[in-house]
Amino acid sequence: QVQLVESGGGLVQPGGSLRLSCAASGIIFSGYAMAWYRQAPGKQRELVAEIGSSGYTNVVGSVKGRFTISRDNTKNILYLQMNSLKPEDTAVYSCKRHPRLAWERAYWGQGTQVTVSS
Repeated sequence: QVQLVESGGGLVQPGGSLRLSCAASGIIFSGYAMAWYRQAPGKQRELVAEIGSSGYTNVVGSVKGRFTISRDNTKNILYLQMNSLKPEDTAVYSCKRHPRLAWERAYWGQGTQVTVSS
Protein backbone atom coordinates (compact mmCIF):
# COMPACT_ATOMS: atom_id res chain seq x y z
CA GLN A 1 0.00 0.00 0.00
CA VAL A 2 1.36 3.37 -1.05
CA GLN A 3 1.59 5.86 1.77
CA LEU A 4 3.03 9.30 2.30
CA VAL A 5 2.42 10.26 5.90
CA GLU A 6 3.20 13.74 7.17
CA SER A 7 3.85 14.58 10.80
CA GLY A 8 5.26 17.39 12.90
CA GLY A 9 2.60 20.02 12.42
CA GLY A 10 0.98 21.92 15.25
CA LEU A 11 0.51 25.30 16.88
CA VAL A 12 3.56 27.53 17.19
CA GLN A 13 4.09 31.17 18.10
CA PRO A 14 5.37 33.67 15.55
CA GLY A 15 9.12 33.42 15.29
CA GLY A 16 9.10 29.78 16.30
CA SER A 17 10.23 26.68 14.43
CA LEU A 18 8.78 23.36 13.36
CA ARG A 19 10.16 20.41 11.46
CA LEU A 20 7.77 18.49 9.27
CA SER A 21 8.41 14.92 8.21
CA CYS A 22 6.94 12.89 5.38
CA ALA A 23 7.46 9.14 5.66
CA ALA A 24 7.12 7.16 2.44
CA SER A 25 6.20 3.50 2.22
CA GLY A 26 5.06 1.24 -0.57
CA ILE A 27 6.74 3.38 -3.22
CA ILE A 28 10.24 4.00 -4.51
CA PHE A 29 11.57 7.10 -2.77
CA SER A 30 15.23 7.65 -3.51
CA GLY A 31 15.06 8.08 -7.28
CA TYR A 32 12.26 10.61 -7.32
CA ALA A 33 11.98 14.33 -6.77
CA MET A 34 9.88 15.24 -3.75
CA ALA A 35 8.13 18.43 -2.75
CA TRP A 36 6.24 20.24 -0.02
CA TYR A 37 3.10 22.18 -0.83
CA ARG A 38 0.78 24.17 1.38
CA GLN A 39 -2.78 25.37 1.21
CA ALA A 40 -4.12 28.14 3.39
CA PRO A 41 -7.88 28.59 3.97
CA GLY A 42 -9.51 30.16 0.94
CA LYS A 43 -6.32 30.01 -1.12
CA GLN A 44 -4.95 27.76 -3.82
CA ARG A 45 -2.36 25.14 -3.01
CA GLU A 46 1.15 26.45 -3.62
CA LEU A 47 4.59 24.94 -3.93
CA VAL A 48 6.83 25.61 -0.94
CA ALA A 49 9.99 23.67 -1.75
CA GLU A 50 11.22 20.74 -3.80
CA ILE A 51 14.23 18.49 -3.79
CA GLY A 52 15.59 16.36 -6.58
CA SER A 53 16.76 12.79 -6.33
CA SER A 54 20.36 14.02 -6.27
CA GLY A 55 19.65 16.55 -3.55
CA TYR A 56 19.19 19.71 -5.61
CA THR A 57 16.77 21.99 -3.79
CA ASN A 58 14.45 24.79 -4.77
CA VAL A 59 12.74 26.89 -2.10
CA VAL A 60 10.25 29.39 -3.43
CA GLY A 61 8.67 32.68 -2.60
CA SER A 62 8.27 34.15 0.82
CA VAL A 63 9.74 31.14 2.65
CA LYS A 64 13.13 31.41 1.00
CA GLY A 65 15.77 31.84 3.65
CA ARG A 66 13.48 30.54 6.39
CA PHE A 67 12.55 27.02 5.23
CA THR A 68 14.90 24.19 4.32
CA ILE A 69 13.95 21.00 2.52
CA SER A 70 15.97 17.82 2.93
CA ARG A 71 15.65 14.08 2.53
CA ASP A 72 17.01 10.89 4.05
CA ASN A 73 17.01 8.22 1.38
CA THR A 74 18.07 5.55 3.87
CA LYS A 75 14.90 6.11 5.88
CA ASN A 76 12.58 7.18 3.04
CA ILE A 77 11.75 10.42 4.83
CA LEU A 78 11.35 13.95 3.50
CA TYR A 79 11.80 16.89 5.85
CA LEU A 80 10.84 20.55 5.94
CA GLN A 81 12.59 22.65 8.55
CA MET A 82 10.61 25.82 9.11
CA ASN A 83 12.19 28.69 11.04
CA SER A 84 11.08 32.25 11.82
CA LEU A 85 7.48 31.24 11.28
CA LYS A 86 4.92 33.91 10.52
CA PRO A 87 1.12 33.90 10.82
CA GLU A 88 0.91 33.85 7.03
CA ASP A 89 2.64 30.46 7.06
CA THR A 90 -0.51 28.97 8.56
CA ALA A 91 -1.72 26.25 6.21
CA VAL A 92 -2.08 22.54 5.63
CA TYR A 93 1.29 21.26 4.46
CA SER A 94 1.41 18.22 2.18
CA CYS A 95 4.23 16.25 0.66
CA LYS A 96 4.27 15.00 -2.91
CA ARG A 97 6.31 12.55 -4.93
CA HIS A 98 6.72 13.97 -8.40
CA PRO A 99 6.22 11.60 -11.31
CA ARG A 100 9.41 10.81 -13.19
CA LEU A 101 8.04 9.25 -16.35
CA ALA A 102 5.17 10.37 -18.55
CA TRP A 103 2.85 7.55 -17.54
CA GLU A 104 3.47 7.78 -13.81
CA ARG A 105 1.15 9.47 -11.37
CA ALA A 106 2.00 11.81 -8.54
CA TYR A 107 1.53 10.67 -4.96
CA TRP A 108 0.33 12.94 -2.18
CA GLY A 109 0.19 12.73 1.58
CA GLN A 110 -2.89 13.66 3.55
CA GLY A 111 -1.39 16.82 4.98
CA THR A 112 -0.52 18.21 8.39
CA GLN A 113 -1.85 21.44 9.87
CA VAL A 114 0.57 24.20 10.80
CA THR A 115 -0.87 27.12 12.73
CA VAL A 116 1.25 30.13 13.59
CA SER A 117 -0.44 32.29 16.18
CA SER A 118 0.22 34.01 19.46
